[in-house]
Amino acid sequence: MTTTFTIATRGSRLALWQAEHIKALLEKRHNIRVELLVLKTKGDIILDVPLSKVGGKGLFVKEIEEALLDGRADLAVHSMKDVPMELPEGLVLGAVPERENPADLLLSMRYASLDALPKGARVGTSSLRRQAQLLALRPDLEVLSLRGNVDTRIRKLSEGEFDAIIMAAAGMKRLDITVPHMLPLEPPAFLPAAGQGALGIEFKADRKDVADRLAFLNHPETFVRVEAERAFLTGLEGGCQVPIAAYAVLSRSGGSGEIVPGAELVLEGLVADVHGRTIIRRTLRGEPSGARALGLALAEEIKNAGGAAILRELYGADKA
Repeated sequence: MTTTFTIATRGSRLALWQAEHIKALLEKRHNIRVELLVLKTKGDIILDVPLSKVGGKGLFVKEIEEALLDGRADLAVHSMKDVPMELPEGLVLGAVPERENPADLLLSMRYASLDALPKGARVGTSSLRRQAQLLALRPDLEVLSLRGNVDTRIRKLSEGEFDAIIMAAAGMKRLDITVPHMLPLEPPAFLPAAGQGALGIEFKADRKDVADRLAFLNHPETFVRVEAERAFLTGLEGGCQVPIAAYAVLSRSGGSGEIVPGAELVLEGLVADVHGRTIIRRTLRGEPSGARALGLALAEEIKNAGGAAILRELYGADKA
């Protein structure tokens, strides 16, 4: 007997690619039919305001999580960097598939490198994290807010509205989009958002049938790396209002995604002011089994090293 599962997803081309990707894997593995429930989130509707000004957490997931809770959908596929640290009661992130390239890309129609951008060049991004790290490297650039889906951002670049824009490498690869010049902005020089490049599959905690069918999708190495990065964000009460970056790797990696005995988890994180003039950056190492504790410990270390002052300024004294 065929079972039908419904995936709740945003309607952007990238979100649909991600949902279709998980749908295909599920249908190939199990004798089930998978349907998509396409929803608009607050973050999809409010496009004329920078993300840092919209405020609130869960801009891209709240309406999707409501569909899980009220039974309209069985699971949801998210970009992990969009998922708040605290999930609604009754929901879990039960599977994190293998991560795509977590790096950022500097895209340009005319300029082949960051150094080639002229003084005062207009660079578009919706991320204060990207803005801060970019200005730390090139304080002479003009960084402007750029919202919208991947296609909209590429169109604005191609029409000459920007000299360059910054995008996630994962999204560009998944949608098979290229532009004349694509410069990787990679760790350790340029740190990504917590969870960037990874997908997360969310469902109700009491749905053992969903958990069982999704278990094969979970990639243990990716899971612990993302857990450490998200714990770091949790420790800083991170959101769109503060430039925060985190990147975790394992010192030894197995080809199957299983965690190799003796592997060490290495987590690097930073907090910066929005202009990139002050950057607090630290690294901690620990056991993969203590990924969450490692992330929280790094957050405390960075706060004690001066990150708390940045948080007080941007969040308010009660947040630091």
